[in-house]
This record gives sequence, structure tokens and C-alpha cells, in this order.
Amino acid sequence: MTALSKDTTVAVIGAGAMGAGIAQVAATYGHSVLLFDNAPGAAEKGIAGVAAGLDKLVSRGKMEPSVRDAILDRLTPVEQLEELAAAKLVVEAIIENPEIKRQVFSRLESICADDCILASNTSSISITSLATALERPQNFAGLHFFNPAPIMKLVEIVSGLDTDPAVAECLHATASAWGKQAVHAKSTPGFIVNRLARPFYAEGLRLLEEGAADSATLDALMREAGGFRMGPFELMDLIGHDVNYAVTRSVFDAYYGDGRFLPSLTQQALVEGGRLGRKSGRGFYDYASEATRPEPATLGAGDVAAAARIVVEGSLGVADALVTRLRSNGIEIVQRDGVGRIRVDDTLLCLSDGRMASERAAAEGCRNLVLFDLALDYAGCTRLGVAVADQADENALAPVVALLNAAGIQVSLLDDAPGLTVMRTVAMLANEASDAVLQGVCSAADADTAMRFGVNYPRGPLAWAETIGIGLVHRTLTHLQQSYGEDRYRPSRLLRRKAFSGSPFHD
Repeated sequence: MTALSKDTTVAVIGAGAMGAGIAQVAATYGHSVLLFDNAPGAAEKGIAGVAAGLDKLVSRGKMEPSVRDAILDRLTPVEQLEELAAAKLVVEAIIENPEIKRQVFSRLESICADDCILASNTSSISITSLATALERPQNFAGLHFFNPAPIMKLVEIVSGLDTDPAVAECLHATASAWGKQAVHAKSTPGFIVNRLARPFYAEGLRLLEEGAADSATLDALMREAGGFRMGPFELMDLIGHDVNYAVTRSVFDAYYGDGRFLPSLTQQALVEGGRLGRKSGRGFYDYASEATRPEPATLGAGDVAAAARIVVEGSLGVADALVTRLRSNGIEIVQRDGVGRIRVDDTLLCLSDGRMASERAAAEGCRNLVLFDLALDYAGCTRLGVAVADQADENALAPVVALLNAAGIQVSLLDDAPGLTVMRTVAMLANEASDAVLQGVCSAADADTAMRFGVNYPRGPLAWAETIGIGLVHRTLTHLQQSYGEDRYRPSRLLRRKAFSGSPFHD
């Protein structure tokens, strides 16, 4: 189905930041937009806010004054719902209260034409549930923008049980025409992004609670090795712990207490203590003007010089680029057959597979074992996390640190946590995405698109799993499950199937 034409009137209900932002997106494309809010003067205030934002673009030379004026001319505040009768698409962006939303949509259905599409911007409420108030539920769907709507690219098109596929396709085409990355989702708790993103926070919180490293170190590893724009703790501080914790609780409750979504007692304590992050001045970090940001823990090699020659046994798979980087920094590489590991003096250096270093050293009969973490790009990363087996000699780690430092890589030591930081987080993100695909929530392509454009991940989790090797991701999850004895780390059946069949998620 084609997108709504530019001469179609669009209405937005709710003139807060999100509603006004959606109205701006539609007006920018060329629609005449009616903006309604039941608070007196709120619609005018919302349009004034849009004007202020556009004025900044003009002042920076990023928009012509004539374009700004045309957008504002297409925005009209209205005082009564009845004035929305001409709209062919009405987008609701009001308080997250299902009963209030149902009342609004029920009224709209009696006001607007029979073929008018009604859409909710809800981020968490069941579209199927909201549609129960309607006589024409087939014309109703979710149209979930991300804040701020004019800037964030992703829009989730959410179909309830009764949503007409043609309506979902029209919304998808329309959002795409508006310059958005549109994805289809089934109405399930958290839709795509709010569900799939849970492990990003949960694994960081668990590692912190277990004493693997402090928040500054874990954040640095996710940024400088994982390629994420922000680590989990600084991102939770930005979102607000009240909001982030509430979403986690909502998804956890909606999935009947599934351990995959278990909330954190640490985050609960922050909420109870009013330490909500940036907006309260303190969360995991202190945002007072005089506060000093803690530095990530960084190891030094001491007096140990980098080895001039190392032995690489077999292929390191996704980490082969690390070997290339070492060679380009003057390290002589001796290549031998083997299972995929590096010999540095008397120490074995291996990529994490989800086991603790101590466990793996015992299983493989090598005392001096050091594990290193996953990186988005071993050729360019500036930091790697490592863990050393408890049974290793006290001097086993220093040659590894010296070697990595010689290649321009800083090293952060983690307590012997299974899966380290980036590997376990990416494996869990891929696992959750795999389950969403298995359950028909979204396609593999839409899962990756949603996470790249909804929360700015450097790579879609399923594409990342294919790059790592689905088999290694499956082994990592299996080892995590064995270490913790928890269902939380159970591999998705689809991911397990892909691992054994050798087939990818993407065609």
C-alpha cells in the first residue's frame, strides 16, 4: 500500500514534546497538521516550541527561513476533538493510561471518517488491548516514535490482533516517506526496542553487582571495545532510573516473571533513594559541577617489555584482525595449527567463549590462561577487557598487557566473570533478538534496524552474531547458563537451530 499523500490532513493529539515533534515531522513532509491538546493553550505552546527549534536550525544555516515558515504554516492548533473530522490519520501521544487512551479513540471513531487510520504512539501498552474500545479495530495500529521525534530515525509500526495488514503497510510507507526507518512489530510487551534492549542494561548491572569491575570501567569497555555510543550506566543515568527501571519492571511483569527480564535491586535502590541520574544530579555518577568523573581502571605492564615474537595457533575467528594489528605494530607472528589462541611467553591468550578463565584453564590443562573480550573492531579498538585464571602465575598477565599496549590498546582487568563484558552482552542481545524473530514479533532485518536506529547500536545484534559466528554465540550462552544455573541465559531455540545448521539469520 502506498503512503498517505501530502494533501492528506494529519492530526496529532497531545502537544507535549513527543506530540509536537510528531506534528513537526508530518508538517515537514508537507501534510496539513491539526494539533489538539485538552489543556488550554497547550497546542499553541507546542507549536511555539517547534518554532523555537526551527529558528535554531535557521540560525545555524541548516534550514532556509522559507522552509521554516512553510512548516509552521502547515501546523494548526485546534480546541475541540470535533475539529479533527477531516483527518485521514490521527496519532495519539498522550499520557500512558490505557483507559484514557481508549476513551479518546472511541470518541475519535465517531468523529472521523470510516477509513481514517487511528494510531497510538504508546511505547508499552498493548495495541490489541487499546483496540477493544473500537468498532473498527482493523483501522487501528501503533505508530511508535522515539524521542525526540524530529531527530530519531526509528518508527515501530505495531499491529494488534485485528489490525488490517493494509493499514500497517500504509503506516510503514508513510513513516518511510517522512524520512524514518520504519519497522513492523507484533503487539507484544516492549515491542522490539524496549524488549531487545533489556540485556544491555541487565548484564552491566549484574557485572557491577558481582564486583567484576566498577561502572566507569564497564562503560569504557562498552564504548571503546564494543563501539556503543554510551555504556549502560551512563545511558541509564541519561534516561533516568525511574523510567528505565519502570520499563524493565513492565516487561518483566508482562512476561510473567521470566528471568531474562529480572529487574536489578541496585537500580531499585537508586530509584528509592531519588538518585535518578542526570535529572536529579546523581545516579551512578555525580553530575554536580564540581564533581570529578571517575576514570576506568587501566592496567600497566610495569617493567615488562612487549614480546617481539608470538605464536598464533589456528584461527581466532572474529579476532583475527587483532593478529593483523599486532603484526602491523612490529610483532613477529609465528603461525601454527591449533584451536585458535595466542602464546605470549608462557601465557595462553584466548577469546572468551562464556566460560570463566579459571574454569577454562582447568578444562584445557593450562594454568597461565588469560581471556580477552569481544570488540566491534579489533583493528581500531582502544581498549580491551581481560580476565586471568585464578591458578595462573602472578606474572602471567603482564606480558599480555605489554603486547596489547604495544598495539595501542589499553587493558582493563575484570574479575573472572563468565563472558567478560562485551561478549556476554552482545550474545544476550542476539539471543533476545532471535527469540523475537522466533515468536513472530519482527523479522531479523527489522530487529537489527530497530536496534541500530532506535538506540544507536553500532551493529544489529543478529548481524553481529553472524560476524562473531552463531556457533560461538550459542556456546557463550550455553556456558553462561552453566555458570549461573539460570534460565535467564538459555539459548533461543532459533539461535540454537542456526548454530547447528550453519545457516544465517539474514538471507
